[in-house]
Amino acid sequence: MSTTRRGGALVDFPPERARTYREAGLWGTATIADEFHRTALAHPDRDAVVAPDGRATYRELDARSDALAAGLAGLGLRAGEPVLFQTGNTLATVVAWYGVLKAGLVPVATLAAHRGHEIGEISRRVGAAAHLVEAGRRFDLVGFALDQGSDHPSLRHVLVVGDDPRGTAVDTLAAGADPARARALVDGIQSGIDPDDVAVFQLSGGTTGVPKVIPRRHAEYWYNAAAYARSWGWTPGTRVAHLIPVIHNAGIACALHAAHSLGACLVLGPPDLDVSLPLMARERATHVLLGHGHFGAVEHPGFPAAAASLTQVVLSGAKVPPALFAHLEGLGLWSGQLFGMGEGLLLTTRPGAPRAARAETVGTPLSPYDEIAVLEPGTETEVSDGEVGELCCRGPYTLPGYFAAPEHNARAFTSDGFYRTGDLAAIRTIDGQRYVSIEGRIKDLINRGGEKVNAEEVELLLLRHPRVTAVAVVAMPDPRLGERTCAVVVTDGAPLDLDEVRRHFAALDVAKFKWPERIEHVDEIPRTLVGKTDKKRLQAEVAAKVGAESSTGAGARS
Repeated sequence: MSTTRRGGALVDFPPERARTYREAGLWGTATIADEFHRTALAHPDRDAVVAPDGRATYRELDARSDALAAGLAGLGLRAGEPVLFQTGNTLATVVAWYGVLKAGLVPVATLAAHRGHEIGEISRRVGAAAHLVEAGRRFDLVGFALDQGSDHPSLRHVLVVGDDPRGTAVDTLAAGADPARARALVDGIQSGIDPDDVAVFQLSGGTTGVPKVIPRRHAEYWYNAAAYARSWGWTPGTRVAHLIPVIHNAGIACALHAAHSLGACLVLGPPDLDVSLPLMARERATHVLLGHGHFGAVEHPGFPAAAASLTQVVLSGAKVPPALFAHLEGLGLWSGQLFGMGEGLLLTTRPGAPRAARAETVGTPLSPYDEIAVLEPGTETEVSDGEVGELCCRGPYTLPGYFAAPEHNARAFTSDGFYRTGDLAAIRTIDGQRYVSIEGRIKDLINRGGEKVNAEEVELLLLRHPRVTAVAVVAMPDPRLGERTCAVVVTDGAPLDLDEVRRHFAALDVAKFKWPERIEHVDEIPRTLVGKTDKKRLQAEVAAKVGAESSTGAGARS
């Protein structure tokens, strides 16, 4: 039994559901490391990864990660022990990822931006044995890892990608390994791992508290990625560009593992468009996932060259402004949407979906075995199609429970095992097909004197104003109504005043209780460490301003 099961911290899939998924051929009987090795044997000379720091064929990546696995085993790291990752979008990161998996270790997908508040709690919760960091970054991650290891009950090794003598360099660990012996060692390790055991620890994307730990199993996680690749019609000739952090669920399930499930190439660039767009152009990327932070890429002078070979642009992370969708169409680019979560469920508007579905919904579930229900929030009562409720789900790659979080699990799942996503959704029928439309977050409901205002709905309406380029809508305190609506906006020129916003909403024939009652201007919408809009921060800042104005008798800003 793996160390990740100790103390009942791991919630297993119910036996009858696990049996159904395996008998249906969804879950395999191999580990992720063995699945990757099979792909490498089938496509040895194809590009596996191209990144700013180098490139590797499948044969090369397979051999390099075998060698690293042997080096990690030589350090005394044991199968099942977790390894924290804090590295960027590089070839070295990909080698380390597969090397850790091949050694039977469990990558923990933290972010390079995480600090002691997150790492200290997460590393102890999972019992991390090693901390892998990247040298040479602006923030001294090596020194940080050494500090985190001090008086830590389980951390024994600081592993370093790059050159820093304070840690154990992964390049040194892999150097000199005999390929045949390394492969034999990996085979032996993998033969002792259950394909339904934990392969990876992902982290939740919540904005409050330390992220919760999401266990992803070998069989279900590989199925998740392979199904994603098939859903877009990828082939070994597909070249998948990815610019957001790869050590994150979207990076692993929708880019790294997805591409490597069928022999495609991962074109891995950093978030910096000045580097990534030329890389995409040189490598003739055919598919790209643009997170919300990169929606502005279409205005970058390097985008036309990068887009020259694209056949698919997938947009994710926020409601897609109609102008962006239209702009991509004007460039002759096919566009779709992705909505997903580290907890599992992926919804996509795949090839064949009508334009209205691709532009206005997030599509349909990835797997025919995904089950979704839209429930009245706080209940287990399903709402009718067209009505807004909480999106709940269960299926072959959606977690049955967070790791070591029994109290939270009791709130996060229905009595029949559906995960409560916290997202507001509605089912829309377009051309006879039922699609999911995301309508906001439950916690994004503003209670204006008993009238519920959906923040994301108001955001989408504001994005239809020609000068609004980004927006976040939050509640502000009000002594009479409890809450009123404040819109924090980024514009492409002069500020908007409240009267202009009112005229905009009047022209759209929107109910008055939904109209913003305060406008704040910012240069950029703040985001959390995982790239989500930091509404907690915005709400606190607005509340402080409202309080200060109340004490001085000043009026609301416009």
